[in-house]
Order: sequence, then structure tokens, then C-alpha cells
Amino acid sequence: MIDTWLAGVRQSVMRIVRRPRVDFALLGALLLLALIGLATQYSASGLDRSQAMAQGVRLALGGTLMALIARIPPSTLRNWTPWAYAGSVVLLVVVALLGEGRGAHRWLDLGFVRFQPSELLKLTMPMMVAWYLNQRALPPDWTSLGVVGVLIAIPAGLIAEQPDLGTALLIVASGLFGVFLAGLSWWRIGLIAGSVAAAAPVAWHFLHEYQRNRVRMLIDPDSDPLGLGWHIIQSKIAVGSGGLWGKGWHNGTQSRLEFLPEHTTDFIFSVFAEEWGLVGVVLLLVLYAFIIGRSLWIAANAKDTYSRLLAGSISMAFFVYVIVNGGMITGALPVVGVPLPLISYGGTSAVSLLAGFGVLMSIHGHRKRVAA
Repeated sequence: MIDTWLAGVRQSVMRIVRRPRVDFALLGALLLLALIGLATQYSASGLDRSQAMAQGVRLALGGTLMALIARIPPSTLRNWTPWAYAGSVVLLVVVALLGEGRGAHRWLDLGFVRFQPSELLKLTMPMMVAWYLNQRALPPDWTSLGVVGVLIAIPAGLIAEQPDLGTALLIVASGLFGVFLAGLSWWRIGLIAGSVAAAAPVAWHFLHEYQRNRVRMLIDPDSDPLGLGWHIIQSKIAVGSGGLWGKGWHNGTQSRLEFLPEHTTDFIFSVFAEEWGLVGVVLLLVLYAFIIGRSLWIAANAKDTYSRLLAGSISMAFFVYVIVNGGMITGALPVVGVPLPLISYGGTSAVSLLAGFGVLMSIHGHRKRVAA
């Protein structure tokens, strides 16, 4: 019996480590984006090699994780999904009790590593929604929608209490994309959207004061130009001063003269726009569009419901991250602390994003070995 069990384990390990086909188009685009991020990071940090190298190490760690996940069959990922989701929620509870951060409890410090558990939900949330809907008749009925709503609300509520409303909304979006891609009828989508809009005035009273101020500054940042509106105003100045061709690498004044806050993290897109202008921004957005389009192509060619919903959700969530950060730095959306994917400084965000692309690589590489 033991020999049989060991043989089964050995076969499982061999299936995992067997090299699947890699989507070289997506891999090349991600590598190019990471290199652009490192160059922009080096410039935004004032040519600080240590910071650029630290980000490079994090990207390398994320790339390694992406390669490892790409070797795991989607069926194995599906079996692990409930445990990964439950573990992520448990970590959020631990953060609520023991977490740390600047004005919020968002981080866990284990001594040898410091990370933000809410980033894990950007992957485990769409995994969980895809896992649940994969076992149900589609399009989902109201019962299934209710269960999915609970699965989304639990971690989103814990993250909002940190408080980190921006990440909480992104987690909600990543879960809802799975529902949308499952074929939800438009009248139900309209009913849900109408209910959310009707609840907005009530939700306003539950926001923290700084969150309300961010909405106020979106409407009129000039009402407090040296205080609450400083971020948006300086960001718009940086973007506008870049013109058509930009000022050149490391020639941006807003970041170098310390006018632009958070210029290596949330507002690094402003630094890029000032240095490379409209032409550079358009080319960067084209690169993002290619990554998103290629990811959706992988989703469309997946061979089972779990893989299709998961790949589609990860792709659309990545799209939202780009749109939200772009809207934030141009004053079209409130400042919510969403980093620009693979460009902004941050270890947990980069690793979680590349882990998600590892899932896409797995779905692509194993698609011929997955039953329809």
C-alpha cells in the first residue's frame, strides 16, 4: 500500500515539474514591462541603485514564482483553491490583530519578510469564485450569486477595516468579473448595479473622513491646493509638463525637486509621463493592452470552465489596475493608493501579479491536456 501511495505521489510530482509550453509572447511583454519599470524606478528614486536593485530582486522572486506556478496543472490549482482562499482570509484576520502600517493595519512582519496579505486575495479571490461556479449550472442563479456575494464580502470587509478601501474594491471587482464571465444576464447586472448606486449615499456615512476628502478633492482639488489637493494638482502638472515627447529620462522636475509625493509608488505613472510625454504614455498603454489582450486570448482558449473564468478574471482585474492608476494620476478618479502594475515600487504587489500570470501560463501550457 505504501509503495502504491509513493508511486502516486511520484507521478503527481512528475506532472507538476514537467515543463509545459510557455506563452513566449506574453512572457516577452511582461519582461519588457518589468525592464521599463526598473528604468523608471531608478529615475524616480533619484538614481538610487539600492532601491532599483531591491525592486529587481522582488521582480526576480515573482518571476520565479510565476515559472513554478506555470508547471502546476490547472486541475491541481483547482483542488488547492479552497485552502488557498481560506489561508488568505485567516491571514487577514491575523493582520486585524497583529498587523502594522502607516496609519493602518495592512502588513505582517515575520522578521525575515514583511508582506501585505490583502495582495494574496487578488489571486485567491478569482480562484475561489471560479472554483465555486465551476461546480454550478451557468449562468448562475440567485442562490449561487448569494453564495458568491458572501465569499467576496468576507475578505473585502476585512480589508476595508484595515482601512484599505481601494484594495477592497479591487478585490470585489476581481470576484465580480468571474460572475460576469459566467454569463450573468444583463437584467441581473442592471439590477445589481442599480442597487449598488442606490446604496452609495448610505455608504458615504460609513467612510472614514480621509476617504471622503479624497472624493471631495476629486471634485475640486483647488479648494485646498497646499493640503489635501496637493497630490492631484502636482500629478496633473507633471503629466501636462511632459508634452508630446517628454523631458527625457531623469529630466523630470516634479519628482527630482520633490514636488510630486509618492513618486516611486502610487504616482510613478506621473514621473513616466513627464519624462516620456504623450508618445511614451501611448506606447506604454499599447504594451499593457497587448498583455491584457493576450491574457484574454488565453482565457478564450481554455478548455474547462474553471480555467476560463479564472484566466478571464485575472486579465480583467489587471486591466482595472491600469485604468484606476491612470485615472488617479490624471484626476479622473479619487486617489486610492493603487500601484501601476509592475512599474510602481512594491514587493507584494509585483509578486502577486506575476503569480497570477503564472496561473495564466499554466492554463495556456496545459490546455491540450485538459478535458473539455
